[in-house]
Amino acid sequence: MIFPMSRWEPDPKGRLQRAAMELFLERGYAGVTVADITQRAGLTKRSFFNHFADKREVLFADSEAFQRTLTDALAAVDPAADPLEAATAALTQAGRSLAGYGQVAAPRRDLIASSTELQERELVKMASLCRALQDGLRARGAMPAAARFAAEAAITVFNAAYDDWIDHPDADFAALMMRALDQLRTAVG
Repeated sequence: MIFPMSRWEPDPKGRLQRAAMELFLERGYAGVTVADITQRAGLTKRSFFNHFADKREVLFADSEAFQRTLTDALAAVDPAADPLEAATAALTQAGRSLAGYGQVAAPRRDLIASSTELQERELVKMASLCRALQDGLRARGAMPAAARFAAEAAITVFNAAYDDWIDHPDADFAALMMRALDQLRTAVG
Protein backbone atom coordinates (compact mmCIF):
# COMPACT_ATOMS: atom_id res chain seq x y z
CA MET A 1 0.00 0.00 0.00
CA ILE A 2 1.29 3.46 -0.89
CA PHE A 3 0.55 6.25 1.54
CA PRO A 4 0.12 9.73 0.14
CA MET A 5 2.96 11.95 1.23
CA SER A 6 2.22 15.39 2.50
CA ARG A 7 4.11 18.05 0.69
CA TRP A 8 6.94 19.31 2.83
CA GLU A 9 7.29 23.04 2.60
CA PRO A 10 10.54 24.74 3.59
CA ASP A 11 11.07 27.62 6.03
CA PRO A 12 8.72 26.79 8.90
CA LYS A 13 9.89 29.80 10.92
CA GLY A 14 9.18 32.16 8.04
CA ARG A 15 5.80 30.54 7.42
CA LEU A 16 4.87 31.02 11.06
CA GLN A 17 6.00 34.65 10.99
CA ARG A 18 4.02 35.39 7.83
CA ALA A 19 0.92 33.62 9.17
CA ALA A 20 1.15 35.49 12.47
CA MET A 21 1.54 38.87 10.80
CA GLU A 22 -1.40 38.21 8.49
CA LEU A 23 -3.57 37.19 11.41
CA PHE A 24 -2.42 40.06 13.65
CA LEU A 25 -3.33 42.51 10.90
CA GLU A 26 -6.70 40.85 10.30
CA ARG A 27 -7.78 40.37 13.92
CA GLY A 28 -5.47 42.45 16.07
CA TYR A 29 -2.78 41.04 18.31
CA ALA A 30 -5.08 40.06 21.18
CA GLY A 31 -7.46 38.24 18.82
CA VAL A 32 -4.89 35.68 17.67
CA THR A 33 -3.76 32.49 19.40
CA VAL A 34 -0.78 30.25 18.77
CA ALA A 35 -3.26 27.65 17.49
CA ASP A 36 -4.55 30.19 14.93
CA ILE A 37 -1.02 30.88 13.76
CA THR A 38 -0.06 27.23 13.40
CA GLN A 39 -3.29 26.41 11.61
CA ARG A 40 -2.72 29.22 9.10
CA ALA A 41 0.89 28.13 8.57
CA GLY A 42 -0.05 24.46 8.25
CA LEU A 43 2.22 23.49 11.15
CA THR A 44 1.87 22.15 14.68
CA LYS A 45 2.10 23.92 18.02
CA ARG A 46 5.26 21.94 18.63
CA SER A 47 6.78 23.48 15.50
CA PHE A 48 5.77 26.91 16.75
CA PHE A 49 7.45 26.42 20.11
CA ASN A 50 10.58 25.08 18.41
CA HIS A 51 11.01 28.57 16.96
CA PHE A 52 9.32 30.97 19.39
CA ALA A 53 8.84 31.17 23.15
CA ASP A 54 5.42 32.81 22.75
CA LYS A 55 3.34 34.68 20.20
CA ARG A 56 5.02 38.01 21.06
CA GLU A 57 8.37 36.61 20.01
CA VAL A 58 7.14 36.20 16.44
CA LEU A 59 7.57 39.97 16.07
CA PHE A 60 10.97 40.07 17.80
CA ALA A 61 12.54 36.78 16.70
CA ASP A 62 15.37 38.31 14.72
CA SER A 63 16.51 40.73 17.41
CA GLU A 64 19.36 38.47 18.54
CA ALA A 65 20.71 38.34 14.97
CA PHE A 66 20.44 42.13 14.76
CA GLN A 67 22.34 42.45 18.03
CA ARG A 68 25.14 40.22 16.67
CA THR A 69 25.23 42.33 13.51
CA LEU A 70 25.52 45.44 15.68
CA THR A 71 28.35 44.12 17.83
CA ASP A 72 30.24 42.93 14.73
CA ALA A 73 29.76 46.36 13.14
CA LEU A 74 31.00 48.10 16.31
CA ALA A 75 34.13 45.94 16.32
CA ALA A 76 34.85 47.09 12.76
CA VAL A 77 34.54 50.85 13.50
CA ASP A 78 37.76 52.89 13.44
CA PRO A 79 39.30 52.66 16.93
CA ALA A 80 39.93 56.43 16.85
CA ALA A 81 36.19 57.19 16.70
CA ASP A 82 34.72 58.68 19.86
CA PRO A 83 31.99 56.64 21.62
CA LEU A 84 29.03 58.43 20.02
CA GLU A 85 30.56 58.30 16.55
CA ALA A 86 31.38 54.60 17.00
CA ALA A 87 27.91 53.73 18.29
CA THR A 88 26.20 55.69 15.52
CA ALA A 89 28.41 54.16 12.84
CA ALA A 90 27.71 50.65 14.14
CA LEU A 91 23.96 51.24 14.26
CA THR A 92 24.05 52.73 10.78
CA GLN A 93 25.80 49.64 9.45
CA ALA A 94 23.51 47.27 11.34
CA GLY A 95 20.45 49.24 10.26
CA ARG A 96 21.25 48.54 6.64
CA SER A 97 20.58 44.87 7.34
CA LEU A 98 16.92 45.73 7.95
CA ALA A 99 16.27 46.58 4.30
CA GLY A 100 14.68 43.16 3.72
CA TYR A 101 12.00 43.93 6.29
CA GLY A 102 10.64 46.98 4.47
CA GLN A 103 7.23 45.52 3.65
CA VAL A 104 6.44 44.49 7.22
CA ALA A 105 8.14 47.36 9.05
CA ALA A 106 5.20 49.78 9.05
CA PRO A 107 2.54 47.19 9.95
CA ARG A 108 4.86 45.83 12.67
CA ARG A 109 5.37 49.33 14.11
CA ASP A 110 1.62 49.97 14.11
CA LEU A 111 0.93 46.59 15.70
CA ILE A 112 3.44 47.26 18.49
CA ALA A 113 1.92 50.70 19.07
CA SER A 114 -1.50 49.07 19.46
CA SER A 115 -0.51 46.76 22.32
CA THR A 116 0.94 47.57 25.73
CA GLU A 117 2.24 44.00 25.90
CA LEU A 118 4.16 44.44 22.65
CA GLN A 119 5.42 47.88 23.65
CA GLU A 120 6.84 46.35 26.80
CA ARG A 121 8.60 43.62 24.81
CA GLU A 122 9.97 46.25 22.42
CA LEU A 123 11.41 48.20 25.36
CA VAL A 124 13.07 45.07 26.76
CA LYS A 125 14.62 44.26 23.39
CA MET A 126 15.86 47.84 22.92
CA ALA A 127 17.34 47.85 26.43
CA SER A 128 19.20 44.65 25.61
CA LEU A 129 20.50 46.20 22.41
CA CYS A 130 21.59 49.30 24.33
CA ARG A 131 23.43 47.16 26.90
CA ALA A 132 25.25 45.28 24.17
CA LEU A 133 26.26 48.55 22.56
CA GLN A 134 27.37 49.96 25.90
CA ASP A 135 29.44 46.84 26.64
CA GLY A 136 31.04 47.07 23.20
CA LEU A 137 31.94 50.72 23.76
CA ARG A 138 33.49 49.89 27.12
CA ALA A 139 35.50 47.12 25.48
CA ARG A 140 36.81 49.78 23.08
CA GLY A 141 38.05 51.78 26.08
CA ALA A 142 35.18 54.19 26.71
CA MET A 143 34.61 55.21 30.31
CA PRO A 144 31.40 53.77 31.80
CA ALA A 145 29.42 57.02 31.80
CA ALA A 146 30.56 57.93 28.27
CA ALA A 147 29.64 54.44 27.03
CA ARG A 148 26.20 54.68 28.61
CA PHE A 149 25.43 58.16 27.28
CA ALA A 150 26.73 57.30 23.81
CA ALA A 151 24.83 54.02 23.63
CA GLU A 152 21.55 55.56 24.78
CA ALA A 153 21.95 58.57 22.50
CA ALA A 154 22.81 56.37 19.52
CA ILE A 155 19.77 54.16 20.18
CA THR A 156 17.61 57.30 20.23
CA VAL A 157 19.14 58.39 16.92
CA PHE A 158 18.58 54.92 15.49
CA ASN A 159 14.92 54.86 16.56
CA ALA A 160 14.29 58.24 14.93
CA ALA A 161 16.07 57.21 11.72
CA TYR A 162 14.29 53.86 11.64
CA ASP A 163 10.89 55.55 11.94
CA ASP A 164 11.86 57.92 9.12
CA TRP A 165 13.00 54.95 7.03
CA ILE A 166 9.69 53.14 7.60
CA ASP A 167 7.89 56.22 6.27
CA HIS A 168 10.39 56.66 3.39
CA PRO A 169 11.79 53.19 2.56
CA ASP A 170 13.68 54.45 -0.49
CA ALA A 171 15.68 56.92 1.61
CA ASP A 172 19.35 56.26 2.35
CA PHE A 173 19.51 54.88 5.90
CA ALA A 174 22.95 56.39 6.56
CA ALA A 175 21.64 59.84 5.59
CA LEU A 176 18.66 59.37 7.91
CA MET A 177 21.01 58.43 10.74
CA MET A 178 23.18 61.51 10.14
CA ARG A 179 20.12 63.76 10.03
CA ALA A 180 18.78 62.29 13.28
CA LEU A 181 22.21 62.69 14.92
CA ASP A 182 22.35 66.34 13.82
CA GLN A 183 18.85 66.86 15.24
CA LEU A 184 19.89 65.32 18.55
CA ARG A 185 22.97 67.50 18.73
CA THR A 186 20.85 70.58 18.04
CA ALA A 187 18.33 69.55 20.68
CA VAL A 188 20.95 69.13 23.41
CA GLY A 189 22.90 72.22 22.38
